[in-house]
Amino acid sequence: MQFARLNGVVIHHQVIGAAPDRPMIVFANSLGTDYRIWRDVIVRMVGDFGILMYDKRGHGLSETGGAPITMDHHIDDLEALLDHFNARNVIVCGLSVGGMIAQGLAAKRPDLVRALILCDTGHKIGTADMWDARISAITEQGIASISDAILERWFTKEYRRADNADFIGYRLMLERTPVAGYAGTCAAIRDSDFTDSSAALDVPTICVVGTEDGSTPPSLVGELARLIPGAMYQEIPGAAHLPCIEAPVVLADVIKAFVGKLD
Repeated sequence: MQFARLNGVVIHHQVIGAAPDRPMIVFANSLGTDYRIWRDVIVRMVGDFGILMYDKRGHGLSETGGAPITMDHHIDDLEALLDHFNARNVIVCGLSVGGMIAQGLAAKRPDLVRALILCDTGHKIGTADMWDARISAITEQGIASISDAILERWFTKEYRRADNADFIGYRLMLERTPVAGYAGTCAAIRDSDFTDSSAALDVPTICVVGTEDGSTPPSLVGELARLIPGAMYQEIPGAAHLPCIEAPVVLADVIKAFVGKLD
């Protein structure tokens, strides 16, 4: 395990090196998860790419911090982590809120970002009323009180089997997320709209989505792809909100093919 104090918060991360001429891919995880969701994708990339994974503040083994969490905090934390390693021209692969963080970083620090892989995300996700209701529910009754509804959007019906040990494990990951980190990041998503800044991006981008995604459906991800100049669009059949878990081989192949086309 690796830790660094950045912007006053300890951030848990992991670096897996590669040859100096190989590109680095940074993985930013979704709401209510930590970087372990990328495991089955990353094992198919080790050696071909440098890898940097991290738990955003309030998730996994990273600190939450004392102040209310904003999207700027999440963007600044990733910026600081890349500066910590003097990393430049990285490929940022972000899922859900991780994809919003990736969009924000590319707008703020284009010198850091060589390309974007935006998985199951949008330029604006949900409504204020939706996020306020979720924040209220988890602060009053805990994440477990609404985890069934969340997991229905995360995974296909076939994956959500009681005898699927992996599904039970990811339920525990969600329910053990610190309430302050989860609720704070809900508020950060609620208050974020990247419509204008993402329409001005000038970076190679691919937008990827599971066809069964109930959180950020293909219609939203397709809208994002049309918004970003020159962005590609790719659907992954039979996967929901977390294709890195349900379809890691397909997602890894999509990432490799996209990176292979970069100059």
